[in-house]
Amino acid sequence: MRNTPHYLLTDPAEVKRLIRRNPWMTYVSPASTGLVASHYATLLEETDPSTGSGRRDDEIVLVSHFGRPDELAHELGQHEVLVIAQGPHGYISPNWYAEGDFVPTWNHVTAHLYGVPEILSDDENFRILEQLVDHFEKRMPTPVSLDIDEEKARRIARGTVGLRIRVTRFDARAKLSQNKPPEVREAIIAALSGDGPYSDAALAAEMRRLE
Repeated sequence: MRNTPHYLLTDPAEVKRLIRRNPWMTYVSPASTGLVASHYATLLEETDPSTGSGRRDDEIVLVSHFGRPDELAHELGQHEVLVIAQGPHGYISPNWYAEGDFVPTWNHVTAHLYGVPEILSDDENFRILEQLVDHFEKRMPTPVSLDIDEEKARRIARGTVGLRIRVTRFDARAKLSQNKPPEVREAIIAALSGDGPYSDAALAAEMRRLE
């Protein structure tokens, strides 16, 4: 990511918040055949399954699954992978700036996470798949669970490979017009919160968090 020290996001708690709110992630691997990229729903593992205790505040662990044979294309477990978490982002028009400031930009919240994937056993993979389904279904009026037909669900699960990534380092940015004076930031937030062509309530909310 571009070296922009004044937009650095260094707090692991903020990176975890980004992951929780934006579970659709991009995986990039430097495979022997060249770069390979895929996209999968991903959860932050809040509890260490080996101890049953919560993860440390500074510990970031991701769990997900790949559809076969994607794990072979990525050569999972053989090298470090890059996982990209992308939060709210959008175009910032100079129409919202002070007069004479005419250069637009793009605000965003993004994290690059690095680690070597650990391949999960079939049973642990199924447990993670259950967590994924339950996580997203809990908002539905009548949630669906894999235990409706566990035998069939386990047959389908054989077409997937579960993985855990203990993040060893991350590079994150929250570029949210911090370089603009307060009155300009307020104008940008108001425009993003409105009904114009580039309105984006989620991005406006991220900017408000910095106030």
